[in-house]
Amino acid sequence: MPNFIILVVEDEDAIREMLIVVLEQAGFTVQAASNADDAQHFLNDTLPDLILLDWMLPTISGVEFARRLRKEPIYQTLPIVMLTARGEEEDKIRGFGCGVDDYMTKPFSPRELVARLRAVLRRSSKHQWSPKITIGDLMLDTEQHRLTIAEQVVDVSPTEFRLMQFFMTHPDKVFNRTQLLDQVWGRSVYIEERTVDVHIRRLRKILEIHEREDLVQTVRGFGYRFSINQ
Repeated sequence: MPNFIILVVEDEDAIREMLIVVLEQAGFTVQAASNADDAQHFLNDTLPDLILLDWMLPTISGVEFARRLRKEPIYQTLPIVMLTARGEEEDKIRGFGCGVDDYMTKPFSPRELVARLRAVLRRSSKHQWSPKITIGDLMLDTEQHRLTIAEQVVDVSPTEFRLMQFFMTHPDKVFNRTQLLDQVWGRSVYIEERTVDVHIRRLRKILEIHEREDLVQTVRGFGYRFSINQ
């Protein structure tokens, strides 16, 4: 199973700490915030694979925060699971109405929570659950560490391979340099942001040989996007 990043947004310290323990034991990488503002600061730097969001937050409710995120193109497909003590049918309808992917009521079973999160991730990130990722005539095999275009093997460095893997599992999404550094190189490694530009240029030169350089697009004022839709 891929090492998914879960952002937990919960204002109650005891529940937040419990969620961190449960999710880390299940193999997830967990980041935590106690309110919407802190969560947004995290999102500005890193894009998680899923947000576990409490309804009752200080200042801005989880429902309002989810609604705001869904208005931004980069977050429109980001999985959000609502966690709340409000279990009435009307509350659930309101929760789903703001764009969340699933809804769990407190108290909850840790095993069920993990199962539900994995189900949401499986639905939203189907490419990441397969060793072979295919988009059009591009195929990336994570087990054999091989990238092919129209069945021709493409010679790429390990970094360029990881970059393509991230792009192909997150198509049509825009990422800034900081987000790419975190996701491809890792936050524990200090690398200047211009390093991203260098590797993007190298990757484009490689793709140009196969007339696919337009797959990696520059989004002015923000960063880069991988898309087969021209």
